[in-house]
Amino acid sequence: MFTVQEVANISHTTVKTLHHYHKIGLLIPEKTTEAGYRLYGRKDLERLQHILFYKELDFPLKEIKQLLDGKVDLGQTLISQKQLFLQKITRLNQLVETIDLSIDSAKEGVELEMEKMFKGFETEKEWQQALQEQNEYLINEYEVDLFKQPLDVQAMNEAAMEAQAFNQEMIHFLKEGHPVNDTKVLNRIEKHLSFLEKMGHPSTPQDFLNQTEFFLSDGFHRNMLEQQQTGFAYFLNKAAAFYVSNH
Repeated sequence: MFTVQEVANISHTTVKTLHHYHKIGLLIPEKTTEAGYRLYGRKDLERLQHILFYKELDFPLKEIKQLLDGKVDLGQTLISQKQLFLQKITRLNQLVETIDLSIDSAKEGVELEMEKMFKGFETEKEWQQALQEQNEYLINEYEVDLFKQPLDVQAMNEAAMEAQAFNQEMIHFLKEGHPVNDTKVLNRIEKHLSFLEKMGHPSTPQDFLNQTEFFLSDGFHRNMLEQQQTGFAYFLNKAAAFYVSNH
């Protein structure tokens, strides 16, 4: 167990800050002695680490508490992670096949056909398998069925490629410490919305902000983003809000 002063020293914060976190219910010590001394355990320190991380990203304490107090089903989370890994393995195998084709083409001195340079899922069934868990969740929670209409495999592949590129670049901005008002961040959002408009999807700045707010409020989709990078869902929402305020 650690005293409040020891925790303050370890975490490079202040006793006053820890007292405030206790007062608002954000970080409650594992034990309080009869004399009123606060004692913190290992789980308290882990929670504090998350608090300080989100605080560094300028998230309000109220939002941090909502995130950390969210009930997480560990078993279901592991199952979801397993499914994501299996999908990633399938995707990596497809990329390896594409790379092999590119290597062979380079050796033979011929150009690889454009449609073979990017290989997503080849059939609607493959996409349905990849989206099965998410679709079941949407049906149960919102009565929305992704498979109600036939899936356009080519459009899905193009959208997936853009979504992956967009997420990777935004995560890079987050990890590098770029603020949400950074020109690079705003330009990438603009490019992403232009792509969505081209694909016939809602693409106004407000539409984008509404989507990020949904991701924050819905545990399933928030976890999908947070599994890619801690704080990503919040960074995306803050960036979208700033983008709206300037358009």
